[in-house]
Amino acid sequence: MKKKGILLINLGTPKKATPKEVKKYLRVFLSDRRVIKTHPLLWQPILQGIILNTRPKKSAELYQSIWTDEGFPLLNYTLIQRDNVATLFPDWEVEIGMSYSEPTIEQALDSLLQKGVEDLTIVPMYPQYSGTTVGSVFDSVMRYFIGTDKIITMRFIRSYFDNELYISYYAEKIKESLLHHKVDTVVLSYHGIPVSYVEDGDRYPKECKATTQKIMEKVGSDVPFIQTYQSKFGPNEWLIPATDTTLKELPYKGINKVLVVAPGFVVDCLETIEELEEENKGYFLENGGKEFIYLPPFNADMAFAEIVRDIVTN
Repeated sequence: MKKKGILLINLGTPKKATPKEVKKYLRVFLSDRRVIKTHPLLWQPILQGIILNTRPKKSAELYQSIWTDEGFPLLNYTLIQRDNVATLFPDWEVEIGMSYSEPTIEQALDSLLQKGVEDLTIVPMYPQYSGTTVGSVFDSVMRYFIGTDKIITMRFIRSYFDNELYISYYAEKIKESLLHHKVDTVVLSYHGIPVSYVEDGDRYPKECKATTQKIMEKVGSDVPFIQTYQSKFGPNEWLIPATDTTLKELPYKGINKVLVVAPGFVVDCLETIEELEEENKGYFLENGGKEFIYLPPFNADMAFAEIVRDIVTN
């Protein structure tokens, strides 16, 4: 019988919260043609000449604000989820790989093959498909095998935006929170992407919308909700409504108490802890909002490993 394995893949994170390490991370991340589709001849001078000389210092300060004794939450929680999944698959090899930092996808694949894995399931830790995330992971995995004879049986999980366990997890967490907090609306915030990527065929917003609808149907039809997109980068048009703009405007519409959820993130990271729970909370309160409640994603919860088991075995 073939030895089986699971590879969990997440975005990545700088080694340290220093401008030097953040610059290294951003150089790799922002050079991915899936993330930035502008031709390199136009984009690289901007990246190397402007962005990498201005952004790392500010970003390092933000990363420092989320640093814990265990390190950065994204890597720490991803490692915990690896162990959680391994608990449910005691006879399988389970590794993690990061798209833009260590352990890299290539290092993880090396390890799995050295351990004799011949049947591998790739699980990107992004519930909704986007070329900027899942598509990039697919490219990296396929690139690893190009020109080699190390080809093994592989199954690639494209997305799980409508997985029943995943939907139920967020629905139950929202309902539980609403038992303790009376809010005016639920805000479901997803990472944004440029509109041009959607026009090129990226189905990401359709999967985000489907996730939102399925979650809120389980929560109950009487609970008002808004879906938004965050983390806009650069001058191009991005998906709207924007999370920050929405939270600034809601108090003027009489919406003073909100429950904010980020179903597109499996674990907390800079975009949820600093951007949502700090920056966007500030926007809401500064404009007259009274109560801002943030509902964390899975983080260390075994529930995500159970979703992986459901995906892998069905």
